[in-house]
Amino acid sequence: MDVFEAIAGRRSIRSYVPMPVPEEKLRRVLEAAQKAPSAGNRQEYRFIVVTNEETKKRLAEAASQQAFVGEAGAVIVACATNPERRWHAVDVAIAIDHMTLAAYAEGLGTCWIGAFDEDAVKPVVGVPDNIKVVMLLTVGIPADKGRERPRKSLDDLVCYEKWQE
Repeated sequence: MDVFEAIAGRRSIRSYVPMPVPEEKLRRVLEAAQKAPSAGNRQEYRFIVVTNEETKKRLAEAASQQAFVGEAGAVIVACATNPERRWHAVDVAIAIDHMTLAAYAEGLGTCWIGAFDEDAVKPVVGVPDNIKVVMLLTVGIPADKGRERPRKSLDDLVCYEKWQE
């Protein structure tokens, strides 16, 4: 699968088959994050991979009671190790996006989780106070294909040379 197929086909998946993610597939997803660019190549992030059922349920509670979070094969807690740096959230987001595309290419589903209580997530996975939890990412074997969402036209999104209404 080429990158354009992955970009066009990837969907947010909120329903997972109750099975673990095959280790070799999960490793390739994590390697995609490892290869992601970051500001100054500082790579100031860390990813906590959670597969324990009880821990996933606790993360689901911290994620606005979104039950599907606990049903995914894995939940990745994406953290910025130097949240004082201006680009910390962008760097983490780029790495997560690499993971979502790699996961799709591996036949896995993902969903970005931004609705969570950071103060509730941190003790569940032992994140120190000086580290920022930026995002959660569910990863698993999709129970459905997700749904395609409407997209604005390029004319509504892109300007050339200067701002245009």
